[in-house]
This record gives sequence, structure tokens and C-alpha cells, in this order.
Amino acid sequence: MGLFLNPGNERFASALRSKIYIDKTGLLEYTNSVLDTEQRYLCVSRPRRFGKSITADMLSAYYCTTCDSKEMFLKYKAAKLEDFEEHLNKYQVIQMDVNTFRHRRDKETGETVTAMQTVGLIHTEVIKELREQFGESVKENDNDLPSVLSKINEDTGEKFIIIIDEWDTIFREDKYDEKAQKAYISLLRGLFKDSGSKNFLKLAYITGILPIKKYGTQSALNNFKEFTMITPGALAEYIGFTEDEVYQLCKQYDMDFDETKRWYDGYSFRKVKHIYNPNAVVNAMLDGEFNSYWTRTETYESLKNYITMNFDGLKDAIVQMLTGGRSKVNPGKFQNDMVSIQSKDDVLTLLLHLGYLAYDADRKEVYIPNEEVREEFRNAVEDTGWNSVVEAIAASENLLKATWYKDNEAVAAAIDRIHSENTSILNYNDENALSCVITLAYYDAVNEYTLIREFPTGYGFADIVFIPKKGSDKPAMVIELKWNQSAQGAIAQIKSKKYVQSLKEYQGNLLLVGINYDKVSKKHECVVEDFSI
Repeated sequence: MGLFLNPGNERFASALRSKIYIDKTGLLEYTNSVLDTEQRYLCVSRPRRFGKSITADMLSAYYCTTCDSKEMFLKYKAAKLEDFEEHLNKYQVIQMDVNTFRHRRDKETGETVTAMQTVGLIHTEVIKELREQFGESVKENDNDLPSVLSKINEDTGEKFIIIIDEWDTIFREDKYDEKAQKAYISLLRGLFKDSGSKNFLKLAYITGILPIKKYGTQSALNNFKEFTMITPGALAEYIGFTEDEVYQLCKQYDMDFDETKRWYDGYSFRKVKHIYNPNAVVNAMLDGEFNSYWTRTETYESLKNYITMNFDGLKDAIVQMLTGGRSKVNPGKFQNDMVSIQSKDDVLTLLLHLGYLAYDADRKEVYIPNEEVREEFRNAVEDTGWNSVVEAIAASENLLKATWYKDNEAVAAAIDRIHSENTSILNYNDENALSCVITLAYYDAVNEYTLIREFPTGYGFADIVFIPKKGSDKPAMVIELKWNQSAQGAIAQIKSKKYVQSLKEYQGNLLLVGINYDKVSKKHECVVEDFSI
């Protein structure tokens, strides 16, 4: 066994020995089904800390011919597959992590190697192990990995499963090194797209954060089937933890499921509606508390840098999502790199792939998925100098208290201030913009409430409803917004359309809040009333 050629099963065995391992071996049903077919080229992109490396180690442990992995798989889903033993430990596997190559130190200088040196190392070090295994087929001066694999295949008939983790490292970390990127793409084409590769390749499984880079409208490797945060397809349940998996963990570790859901759920796909951040869930279970476990990497720097780009409507979209709203997006033009950013849609699509946003494919909208990510956005906004937004967030606790005390003038004055201080960011021209300001003003309410916009009541939709969290003694709140009308009229609408009927359990501990914006005076009017039957 080598580091790259047939690395064995110890890395996956280590994952199985962890305190928490969620069975994702069912993925093998799909990979087995595409072995040696035209569909054998798989690119799976997902954010950091979403289990990419464990999956790569699992595939290697299952397919690698130099180890016996039957026992370690027997109690998992893979063992129930009809073809489980047919493919178990039968193939030559090349597994590599490009990130590991990229952060090597030069033996002479001690400096981190360059991107171009990284490409050279991949050729050199994998060929070295192939030479040790296949002797006469690999000459001393051979320095091109695809050519070596073709020669081995010609001489021995061997085919290879190639697994590349963090395949997009060079495109993310060496954004402007086009020479190195072209050399790397040339290597990938040789491995996966040139005619010779069809003979030596049994399966290609590459995984990273970004989808395959586009040149014009075509990807550099357009023979790959891509599974992304936008179109996860048949692999949706393997992106992260499913709701049932998290529910069982909460029972096992005596953790509040609803709070776990609020912190780490929110990624949703057509086939699987609830996907949780696996790294965060594991840490929360083991620590016994809810925190942001988002790792500060170059992706966080990207969040800070990209949300401040001067694209029309971008800041408005960020603030709207920060306060629980959504933003329309067209992800189709994104070039799948971190340089060719030309519009608001490009920024939002990049943040989607980085895991900072989730995607509703039916409505073509992005949104902040959960409390963990919302904290990261809040941190980024503070770092980017959006002082008016930061101050609005800081003042939200006092506004909430003023609402509970039914201090109409204080509530109206606070909303006036938030509106006036954020006019450079928010396009304030209708009730939707007013809703954005209101939810920004009540930012800290999420500590006590679940906020629902356009709450269905059976008699229409209440603009914003604040539902107290389990165990809270705070009043539920129904907020109705008006534009150039009256706050009292908003209260009257809540009553006449019987919005409170859907909140029967809170009647007697319920506030009605009417807010109106007068476009001429540029002032807000507020009326807060107790509701009783």
C-alpha cells in the first residue's frame, strides 16, 4: 500500500472509530452502478466540513485491492447491496488530496510550493508509486501521469479508480495563476477526457467546493456528471446529515431537536428537504451546546470580500437575507471560479457553493440557511464596516422591549432611525422594503422567537408573525405593514381577516402590531395592542 496508490482502509477505519459516524455507505450503490460506463465520471461539490474527505476514504476502503474491508462494512448499508462482494476490494485505486500537495514545503527553501510545483508533484509522486508497483511498464524518465497509466493498461490490462479530494484547490487558492491552472486542467484532461483514459479508467470521483470551471459556456471536463449544492440529484442525501439522522443523534445525546434544527438545518433539495451541516451537528452533540462551528478559512475571507462588491442590489439582497428574507438568483452564468465575478448573481451563486447560502430550486431563490451561518454573516458585516446595519442589530433588543411595553412612539422612532441610517443600502420603495427594515430592526428577536413572513392564516397572509420558542413566556406578535395608509388600519385588517385564528394557543398572550410608513413625511407610525378574545 502507498500514500496515493492503493492507500488501504485505515483512514476510513479511523472515521468508523469516531464517537459519531453516520452511515453514508449507501452511496456505493450509485458508484457501483456507473463503474466502467459512460457515466463513470462524477464530480461532487459541497462546502467545507460537509464530509468530502470521509466519503473519499470510504470509497478507497471499499474498492482498494490491497486490503480486506469486508468486516468494517458488514454492519452498514453497503453490505445489503446485491453487488456488495462483487466489487469489494477488487480494483486499483489512486487517491489524492490536492490540498495536501498544495501545502507541501520545498525541501531546499522551506517555502510552500507554488501552484505549478503542485501540478508537478502530482505527476512525480504518483508515478513513483506506480513504478514500484508496475516495474517494467514505468520507465525512469516517465513524467506524465496519464501516459504512464495508459502504458500500464496496455501492458497489464489494469484499470484504475481515481479519487481526487479538494480537486479545485488551485482554482480557489491560486485564482490568478492562469499558467498553473492550465497545466492542472491539462493533467485532468489527460486523466479523464483524452481518448486513452477511457481504457484505463474504471471510475472517476472528484470532490471539492466549486463545480468544474467553465470556459465560455462549456466546462473544461464536460463529460462529468456534476452533483452540486444547486443540483445534487441522486446524491442529495449524501451532501450532509438528513433530518432523521439528526433526530436520532439528538435522542442519543439528549439535545433539543428544534434548537438543533434552528442552528444547523436549512439546506433543502427537491428530493431531500432537510440537510444539516454534519461537522456542526457532530460538534454540537459532543460539546452539548449550540455554537457556530464554521471554520475560518479562505471561504470566510471570500464572504467578507464578495458581499461588499459594488453590484446593483447586492447589499439590499444581503440585508434582506440577513433578516430572514430571500433573493432571486440566476446561477446559470456563474463561471465556477472566484475571479470571473461580474454580477450580484455571481456573488450569490458563489456563496451558495461555499455553503453560506441555500437554494430553493423551485422558486430560484437563495437564503441564509440557519443560525450558524447567520452568525457568520453578522460577523462578516461587522468586519466590512456596515456601521448602520451593525448599529441596527445592536439596538434591536431595546426595540423588542419597547414593543412588549406597547411604547408606540419609541417603536416608531427606532424604526425611523434604522430606515434613515440605511437608505444607502436599502431601496425603500414598497411594503417589501418596509418588511426588510422591520426584520432588521427586530434582528435579535430570533433569540426568543421563530419569525415567519407571509404567515398563512386561512383568511390571507399576515406580513410577519413572531412565534415564541418552546418554553418562552414572551407574547406572540402579529405585525401588519402599511404603505401610505395608517397603523390603525393595519390593526383593523389583522382583526377583520382574523389573522390570530391560526395562533389560538397564544390568545391572551398576543400582541397586534400595526406599522405604517408615510412616504410624504418619511415617518413611521406604530400601534401596539394586546389581543384578547
